[in-house]
Amino acid sequence: MTKVAIGDFAVSRVEEMLTPGFDPAFLFPRFDAAVLTDHTELTDPRFFDRASGRLMSSMQSWLVRRGDDVILIDTGCGNGKTRSAPAFKRFHQLDLPYLDNLARAGVTPEQVTMVINTHLHVDHVGWNTTLDAKGNWVPTFPNARYVWGRVETAHWLDLPDGLKAQPEAFETVADSVRPIRDAGLVDLVDDGDEILPGVSFRAAPGHTIGQMQVWLESKGQTGIFTADCLHQPIQVYRPEWSTCFCEDPDGAIATRDVLLKVAAERDAVLFPSHFGAPHAGRIGLRPGGYRFIPLTEAA
Repeated sequence: MTKVAIGDFAVSRVEEMLTPGFDPAFLFPRFDAAVLTDHTELTDPRFFDRASGRLMSSMQSWLVRRGDDVILIDTGCGNGKTRSAPAFKRFHQLDLPYLDNLARAGVTPEQVTMVINTHLHVDHVGWNTTLDAKGNWVPTFPNARYVWGRVETAHWLDLPDGLKAQPEAFETVADSVRPIRDAGLVDLVDDGDEILPGVSFRAAPGHTIGQMQVWLESKGQTGIFTADCLHQPIQVYRPEWSTCFCEDPDGAIATRDVLLKVAAERDAVLFPSHFGAPHAGRIGLRPGGYRFIPLTEAA
């Protein structure tokens, strides 16, 4: 289990699954296979599955603890959920030991005090809810406040834009998003808000209109939970490549450019949502751009 200290915060990873994911030519419309020969570190088995030709993809939560605060950042895909869209078939009717993995980290659902969903896509909200004995989707973490971006929430729940543009998300909103708001458990945040000392939010539009990064700052150290500003290490080397799932590809590029610059300047630890092992790292400089430094490697 990845474990990192950011000042007074203890960060660990709760795995849902780690498998070969998308073909890079599908995920990145601008994909050029030359990137894999130009930067052979990207073909490391932790990041690239040679047998399938697919990128390794992690579904997970980041668990943040400090004192009495027990925070989950994003909640993966969830068990027993219908995902009809062909692109979501990996997430359909899962039966995975996520809650067992959370228990191995020493946390029960009742002990979680806050759940932060960086955005409301299928693979970031799934464990928000579980089925009860009556067949209703109910909050998995009953004592937690669920924290969402105000713009993101309006996009998917209050305005026609989100579901009209991405009707495949209807199932996700119905079983993993609306039940949380209906239970009165949601707190909304905006760019720059600090919800706890040292825990703040930065607007990160592009992948979705209201996506948020989560920043930890403590004792001169910085950790950034990047959400889907970065899907794969390839984008550190090719930040101009947005994914086929980005609502605003150009906006995603602009957000990523700022993230990489700031991360390199501050020597921040990045906690992406989907990178292969060790799942977190720093950003270094190379001639003409940036490089990804996994936490297991020296800078």
